[in-house]
Amino acid sequence: MERPQREGNSRSRRGPAGRKGGPPPRQRVRVFLEGRYRKYVRDLPQTIFYCPRCKGRKGGCDFCGGFGKLTKDSIQELIARKALRAFKSRKGKFHGAGREDIDVRMLGEGRPFIFEVIDPKVLEVDLAELEREINEYAAGRIDITGLHRVERKRVAILKETPTDKIYRALVETEEPVPEEKLHSLPGTRIRIVQRTPARVAHRRADKERIRQVTIRSAEPQGERLLSVEVRAEHGTYIKEWISGDEGRTRPSLGDLLGTPGVCRELDVLEILPLT
Repeated sequence: MERPQREGNSRSRRGPAGRKGGPPPRQRVRVFLEGRYRKYVRDLPQTIFYCPRCKGRKGGCDFCGGFGKLTKDSIQELIARKALRAFKSRKGKFHGAGREDIDVRMLGEGRPFIFEVIDPKVLEVDLAELEREINEYAAGRIDITGLHRVERKRVAILKETPTDKIYRALVETEEPVPEEKLHSLPGTRIRIVQRTPARVAHRRADKERIRQVTIRSAEPQGERLLSVEVRAEHGTYIKEWISGDEGRTRPSLGDLLGTPGVCRELDVLEILPLT
């Protein structure tokens, strides 16, 4: 079992007047729990969705109805409510290996995450029982698997390691796509140029990125509906690849199909293993 991590101030101890000999700096104990989560609903953010206007200030504002956030729950909160109680802690942090949009499901083996417990009063917790309690509490919305302790350095590895992903999208096209066109798509590997999407340009550097997308399957689901499964390189914006994002992503799926399309539903099916 990994030992709890401690942190403190390494500078010389000084009293109120700057003299040496004051009380030692307080060390903060942190416990790091790694696992994977699956998300089954399309209205749940990964982390707390603070109100963009009041920034979560106490009492909130009119825009968020006084709650300080825009959703009642998040994956972070569903885990924290049980984990913090078990460790008798008042504060925790959530670290994910990337994140999906609020309306995107996370299926398959789930997304790796680390929950950081800060200043726990209890250090020995039955993690199998904690996992069971979280899954029971969040049943139908998320579940977690493989909860275990890790060292602090694992956080950086989890957050910084690039991973390809497999997605399944329900695509609606403006015009019906001929079957022969659909049958020609599986196995197609596309090099795309993707400019930062308009929807995130306010918080991300506006630049172009080269990404690889491989179409694994394309099946008709109706006259203008398609189920498309793709493998995409780390950092690819799939919704924008489907729509083209008004020319910011090229070539788009619509370019390949010969008719514009939009993503109606999106699922992450697999996050390829972290190394």
